[in-house]
Amino acid sequence: MPRQHIVKSVFWLTAAEIIFNLSGYIVHSGVGRILGPAEYGRYGLVITLTTMIIMLIGRGIPSAMNKYISEISDTKPGLVRLIKKQAIIAQTILISSITIIFYLLAPVIALALKDPTLTPLFRLSSLIIPAFAAASFYFYYYTGIHRFNVQSALKVVRSVAKIMFIIGLAYLFKVKGSVIGYIAAPLLVFFVAWIIDKVWISKKFFDNKDYDFDWHKLISYAWPITLFMLFYEILITVDLYFVKAMLQNDFLTGIYNGALTIGRIPYYLFYALTIVLLPTISKTTFQNDIKETKKVISQSLRFMIMLLLPITILMFVYAEPIINIFYGAGYEQAVPPMQVLVFGVGFLTVFYVMSFVFNGAGLVRIPMYIALVGMIAKIMLNYVLIQTHGIMGSAIATSIVSVFIMATMLFYIHRHFQGLIKLTSLLKMLIATLLMYSLSFFFPSQNLMFVVWSIVLTAFYLLILYILQEIKKEDLDLLKKLASKK
Repeated sequence: MPRQHIVKSVFWLTAAEIIFNLSGYIVHSGVGRILGPAEYGRYGLVITLTTMIIMLIGRGIPSAMNKYISEISDTKPGLVRLIKKQAIIAQTILISSITIIFYLLAPVIALALKDPTLTPLFRLSSLIIPAFAAASFYFYYYTGIHRFNVQSALKVVRSVAKIMFIIGLAYLFKVKGSVIGYIAAPLLVFFVAWIIDKVWISKKFFDNKDYDFDWHKLISYAWPITLFMLFYEILITVDLYFVKAMLQNDFLTGIYNGALTIGRIPYYLFYALTIVLLPTISKTTFQNDIKETKKVISQSLRFMIMLLLPITILMFVYAEPIINIFYGAGYEQAVPPMQVLVFGVGFLTVFYVMSFVFNGAGLVRIPMYIALVGMIAKIMLNYVLIQTHGIMGSAIATSIVSVFIMATMLFYIHRHFQGLIKLTSLLKMLIATLLMYSLSFFFPSQNLMFVVWSIVLTAFYLLILYILQEIKKEDLDLLKKLASKK
């Protein structure tokens, strides 16, 4: 995939991802205000656990389909239909089984959290699993065939659906209504995606040749991916459950959920990069193009760190007005843990994005083992630090573990692909970030003016990089080319 096409794909997917996650924060803000901290904490527990299950278990087979389709979509279009069919069968069996198991275990989960009143909500939320799986399946399918424009459109549809269904039903039926909204929104997206496939996409992948594909390939690739998703999802969400179980305080659980939700903004912003990296690396490694693989990795890492640094600093500096905008004055206690979490999530974002380099190259066990170690370390640190520091202890645990697993991932990236960012580039970015942070003390804000100051500070950061010649003429030329296209 040419560099211009990669950047263009990342641009539009990132734009759609920003809209999608903005809608998510509108939902969290709306639901948090409608329900209040205590009920919002219960809502967060139910939704986080259910979506965690579908995101970690439901992604394995679609990710395998994505990888193998991306390798042959240009050369053997008829094989796309066969791989897709086999993936649908395997995914349907898996998701149906998980949904039934989760429904039956709802009382056990509620008991483990020492709150039996959560049982009906967990049972209702079991329907989120097949709804999310159906919508996500097409998301990975369109990734594999490089229809990023369709993905972007579906993201926007899902954004609107989330706001309408979740906030609307939360207003009418409180926590139960918000859970029903989480079922309705992805179902709508699934039907839209299915119609697009039937009317337009599937006709492009048909020929009269006979193809054969060993479905065991899907399974052998899917299980390490599934375990990686399992370990990673536990890694990023286990602190919320430790807060609930150890502190036994719905108010503090809601406060921490608010801090965690806002702190994850950098992670969501760069999620689009993983969408492009997996099929791109899969194709370059399948063609044994080592030079292009290294180039894609180094450019992706440089692009991510260049933008991640100022975002993290600005969220740290303006944590208080950000929390107030999303949740109101009742969540002011979320500011300190959010300031710690935003750094931890920044490190975690680098680890997660770079994991898809190995997943695309078929080296799926490396990120799986790193995530496993990180998960165990975070569980241990949460148990120790929450007892002594409360919700701040959980935030500190996240940051410590995130630094460790990011460093480990970058070590293996360098070992296998030599695709790291140049030290001189990193040093220039750090200098620009430090200068931007120093300047931020002259722009304090307790209201919406922080948005204006953030734009000013970001422009200053980019100007420093340009002066230091980290932003080069070729970068500006590439942006001009993208801007000149529809």
